[in-house]
Amino acid sequence: MITKKNIMSVIIILTVSFVTSHSKEFAIDRLNMLMESIGTFKANFEQTIINCQGQVIEVSRGNFLFKRPKKFRWNYRRPYNQQLIADGQRVWFYDIDLKQITVSAQNETLANTPAILLSKIIHLNHRYIFTDVSLKNELMRIELVPKDARSMFPTIILAFDSNGLQQMVMKDGFEQYTRLDFTQVSKNISIKNNVFIFTPPEGIDVVGSPGL
Repeated sequence: MITKKNIMSVIIILTVSFVTSHSKEFAIDRLNMLMESIGTFKANFEQTIINCQGQVIEVSRGNFLFKRPKKFRWNYRRPYNQQLIADGQRVWFYDIDLKQITVSAQNETLANTPAILLSKIIHLNHRYIFTDVSLKNELMRIELVPKDARSMFPTIILAFDSNGLQQMVMKDGFEQYTRLDFTQVSKNISIKNNVFIFTPPEGIDVVGSPGL
């Protein structure tokens, strides 16, 4: 089953797209600069979940849209039809197949996840320890270890080729990996605010509290 923490944690990729140098110092500067420069982001994704034995337990696909400072929308199409929408104040999770909706306050829901980068300009080296883990003749790989021990994912690895970010891998506390591969990326395009407005369909109960 797709989890909300997997969906929200991937937001960090919106801040990185064009790192091409194998210099760790250059990577940090470039990541920070891109975080400040990207206003909107749109892409398709494939998410693969791998257990601690190295077995693929789920593959899912969909697309997302993002608009700074606090709006994003994830649309999972396969194998489950789900949506996650942040409107700037609330986070709505809608499981269309199960006809279930949950809502919570956005600041509370996104605390201690990489999605906090949506809220304001934050230099990545203030929140993460960087290590270049690239192997010879392979993609550049940067490992990010959160300085906050409460983070959902103790290890995040970003892989780049000459065109930019190609893959993101997150390891959780149970040694389970979530890998995301990105295609058809567009940045700083026009996205209307109403894309991030969610109105619960009639007849479906809403669980939770917006906490506002």
